[in-house]
Amino acid sequence: MKLKFTKMEGAGNDYIYIDCTRALPCDPAALARRLSDRHFGVGGDGIVLICPSDAADLRMRMFNADGSEAEMCGNAIRCVGKYAYDHGMVRGLEITVETGGGVKTLDLFPGSDGKIARARVNMGVPELRPDRIPVLLGGERCIGETIESDGRSWAIH
Repeated sequence: MKLKFTKMEGAGNDYIYIDCTRALPCDPAALARRLSDRHFGVGGDGIVLICPSDAADLRMRMFNADGSEAEMCGNAIRCVGKYAYDHGMVRGLEITVETGGGVKTLDLFPGSDGKIARARVNMGVPELRPDRIPVLLGGERCIGETIESDGRSWAIH
């Protein structure tokens, strides 16, 4: 079976993007594991499926390299915006994308060649409650907490 895809990188996250506006792969989790393998596959942090949506211009489903489905990734959704505009899936420079974490709004900025050179996404308010992130820390907010790992101290947010 042939599969058309595009590999894109945004601020260090590299995903494999698949246009699913006509059909979805049968088992996206297995496909993510197979394609994301950096030695025997395309290699990447996972796959992003660009799908139709009833709630937004498009829907983004993403699967990590281990096959688990994630709600959203800011770097990946910016690449979805570029892909969608550059491939004529959307026309405006402000678009909406449905994600597992809700509908997000993107502002797209074309370069001199007419293709998208930059994208900005409104990610909403960050979740800082440890039990909701989830992270095994106490308190009301996870800001500037110190953890020990591998003999080193790390400040996390």
